[in-house]
Amino acid sequence: MEEINYLQIILTFMGGLGLFLYGMNIMGEGLQKAAGNRLKKLLGVLTNNRFLGVLVGAAVAAIIQSSSAATVMVVGFVNAELMTLSQAIGVIMGANVGTTITAWIVALGEWSKFLQPSTLAPITIIIGVIMLFFSPKDKTRQYGGILFGFGALFLGLDMMGGAVQPLSTLPQFKTAFTQIGGNPILGILTGAVVTAIIQSSSASVGILQTLAAASLVPWNAAVYIIMGQNIGTCITAMLSAIGATKNGKRAAAIHLLFNVIGSIVFAIVAAVYFMGINVAAGNALITMTQISIVHTVFNLLNTIMLFPFADKIIVLAEKIVSGKEPELEGELEELVHLDNRILETPTFAIQNVIKEIVRMGELSSLNLKMAAEGLLEKDKEKLEEVYLREKTINELQHGINNYLVKITNTPISEQEHAMITGLFHSVSDIERVGDHADNIAELAEIGIDDGLEFSEVANGEIQEIVAAAGKSFQLAIEACAANDAEIAREVLEAEKLVNEMEKTLRAKHIKRLTEEKCSSIAGITFLDLLSNLERVSDHAANIAHTIIELES
Repeated sequence: MEEINYLQIILTFMGGLGLFLYGMNIMGEGLQKAAGNRLKKLLGVLTNNRFLGVLVGAAVAAIIQSSSAATVMVVGFVNAELMTLSQAIGVIMGANVGTTITAWIVALGEWSKFLQPSTLAPITIIIGVIMLFFSPKDKTRQYGGILFGFGALFLGLDMMGGAVQPLSTLPQFKTAFTQIGGNPILGILTGAVVTAIIQSSSASVGILQTLAAASLVPWNAAVYIIMGQNIGTCITAMLSAIGATKNGKRAAAIHLLFNVIGSIVFAIVAAVYFMGINVAAGNALITMTQISIVHTVFNLLNTIMLFPFADKIIVLAEKIVSGKEPELEGELEELVHLDNRILETPTFAIQNVIKEIVRMGELSSLNLKMAAEGLLEKDKEKLEEVYLREKTINELQHGINNYLVKITNTPISEQEHAMITGLFHSVSDIERVGDHADNIAELAEIGIDDGLEFSEVANGEIQEIVAAAGKSFQLAIEACAANDAEIAREVLEAEKLVNEMEKTLRAKHIKRLTEEKCSSIAGITFLDLLSNLERVSDHAANIAHTIIELES
């Protein structure tokens, strides 16, 4: 009998596992890029309809090839207050169902010779590489990445299968799996520990399928290990919840509770069946396809069983993570919508950046309004508000830009790269509007200290151009929020109106100055005010141009 080289087996298996994980990651990245707009639409479906949440969770996990990543994203959404716990639980349930797609991909090799890893891997890798390196189209390269990842996954699977094949002749391994099958707790722990270490239930199920292909795994062992894998996959979300808000931690706790409760219930049912009703069925060897069926059926039944008790699970999670969130500072709170966990899905991260940019824009718009009111009403309290809010605007600019840099380091499409470049420019424009509001506040403060008085005509003109400039900027923020080129074109029309108004009012005021109907100090202040407001409309137009260019 040929001596078994255990070191070679371990190295080949680990190399195959590395390729499997890499392929799964590349395939998930390619799917994310290709499904960018669909993922964006899914974000809008996250309503209080829990059933829709389950469907969204399943779709997202299937696209990004990981329930762990999907759940980490959910923790980020809850942490950023973009999702309630009631919405989150549906998505978490759905993610468990969606992640079963990988097991079906792994099982393809059992269905026909053509679909076996040794045949399919080289074909998909060759086609994927050709599409990646020789196609000028971004969409084609995205599909090439999916095919290459698919091939790498299958190549890793083939390596793992070849590595464990010699072990099928060893009675020790069969005895080990027999012991696991006879001890539900040992089986659950085995699945949980392996999955927690590699932080991917899809990968650990793939390993189990590889061992099953070598005729090593009985039904009872496979079922208990799959239950454990569902518990082990929670480690990723639990780790990501460190440093999150209480609700963020509760979302991770919901994921753990959902999987633990389901695993315990079905493990008890399985133990009763395999140990008392049909012992022979438990000892029979399981196939790769049968593991896919068990994995899918378990997650579906678990979702169906616990769906009616979702509110009870939320209450239990709130008891486990007790206490209230600390009081926040309202509008002066920093970075409401941004969370590093959401970077797991860059398309969602970009949409959240837009929400934060819109929030920053609303603060700049409010500052513009308050600065003008402070000038006209000689109200220093309003001016102090402007100065305080301007600090927040500057902090938001710094935080948003840093987050945008992080997104550029994730797998995003060329279209998303272009969008991020545009968002950098928009953030800068919004911050400059905040600066102009600050300038107006400083002009107002100097005017109050110097006892500056404007004529009734000048006051009316100030109100007129403030309203026009404010409208152009507010339209720009609305266009940014909706990514609407039609609204952006309205901004350009509004900006033209402000430019014409600025020229007319400047000419009128210079005439008043020459006729000595206005003091020189008031005249300079008025002209500075016009310049600042005209620049506000220019920055609004810049934002609009960015949106129109992205559409084209």
